[in-house]
Amino acid sequence: MDRLTTLVEKFHLSVSHAPLERANLIAFGGADGAPSEVVFLPRGRWEAAMDAPALFTAEVDWMGLSNPLLASLPDEVRYNLRDEGDSRALVRLMAEETAGNRCGAQSVVNRLGEALMVRLLRDQISQGTAEVGLLAGLADPRLSRAIVAMHDQPGHLWSNGDLAAQAGLSLSRFSELFAATVGETPMGYLRRWRLILAHQDILRGDRVEAVAHRYAYASPESFTRAFRKAHGAAPSSLRAA
Repeated sequence: MDRLTTLVEKFHLSVSHAPLERANLIAFGGADGAPSEVVFLPRGRWEAAMDAPALFTAEVDWMGLSNPLLASLPDEVRYNLRDEGDSRALVRLMAEETAGNRCGAQSVVNRLGEALMVRLLRDQISQGTAEVGLLAGLADPRLSRAIVAMHDQPGHLWSNGDLAAQAGLSLSRFSELFAATVGETPMGYLRRWRLILAHQDILRGDRVEAVAHRYAYASPESFTRAFRKAHGAAPSSLRAA
């Protein structure tokens, strides 16, 4: 089961070299100069004193807090590279491309940065988290099956019972565990996920009726009411703009 691909594909991720004052992704080296740790700051910039040399500094743009995974991350994410040989190699290549400033370096840094961010997120999921949110849900092997089903098939007419079956839990246990772990009900998360995707589709110019149908709304009118409540504007006005 792939917990990350849909999230990576639905939210444009860019990683570009940036000076420290603009950076929210910093790779540090150990005493021997080898990559030792990556720090990611989803909602801020690096302001502390440096305890180790920075091998490279970059700015990650992942569509802000509209991305539910980014919103669920702690303010500071630390990725220890000690036992991560492949990730250390990625960091070395990113540092070399940044320092060399050769033709196409930014494209290379962006692609390598995407791979590094996926590895960082895998590490976060495998570690688990005490924070309530989407990351905690994806870290739970039962809830993650239901969440991935919603991510991959947002237009399906899911019921709580269907999602509980995906998770392999009773309906009552699933509803209780989902709310405690993710911080909202399964249907509440599904509605929010659909409206996040609908917002992207409307901005892309898709017709309101088509988007309403795509995400299982009974009518364009009911979709418009839900969209306005979530995003503060009617979908037709965003599409026109």
